[in-house]
Amino acid sequence: MKATKFNEELKNMSADELNAKLKELKEELFTLRFQHAINQLDNPQKIAEVKKNIARVMTVLSEKNA
Repeated sequence: MKATKFNEELKNMSADELNAKLKELKEELFTLRFQHAINQLDNPQKIAEVKKNIARVMTVLSEKNA
């Protein structure tokens, strides 16, 4: 998913939806790290992408709380 489209989606979400998305992304990151550790991950770049998405969600959450 393109970053700009993802950002627009995030800005339209409520705080509860953002927290749910954050939890989902953190679980995905855990799974990817585990797969990477046992050499089953096809695309290691996916880890960096998920980390950036987590940061995007956290940024939008902090903007909404401010």
